Amino acid sequence: MPTDSSFKRLAIQSRKNLRVWVEGRPVEVMEGDSAAAVMLAQGELPTRTTAVSATPRAPYCMMGVCFECLMEIDGVANSQGCMTPVREGMRINRQQGAKTLKETSALDKNSTSNKSSKNNTLNNNDILNEANGQDTAIEPKRTVVEDTL
Repeated sequence: MPTDSSFKRLAIQSRKNLRVWVEGRPVEVMEGDSAAAVMLAQGELPTRTTAVSATPRAPYCMMGVCFECLMEIDGVANSQGCMTPVREGMRINRQQGAKTLKETSALDKNSTSNKSSKNNTLNNNDILNEANGQDTAIEPKRTVVEDTL
């Protein structure tokens, strides 16, 4: 015996097709879809790995509570994919582990910390030396204090 349902399907005809980029490839999606829904529909699982143990994760609750849907959206890490509606030209990528500090435009392109950094990342000593105007290629002076008593 059928009853009236409060469930209403979205009118597909009223939604526009959009083009987004998923892991570098163009994908046609529908306006109103979330970034997490697009990743699930494309079979792009896992959508992230955890920072400490690199455990694979995927969207779970789809309502912004569990934070399992964190991904990189338009270059911004830790974006909640389930709460982010797609828009034309959006770039959606998996998030792999912890993010590192990368070279920014605030740093001089010719600075020694940029030259000495491996994988285009900076470590704490590079940052401190840059702030103090020291060349990171030069070892800091070591002073030995002898006890004369």
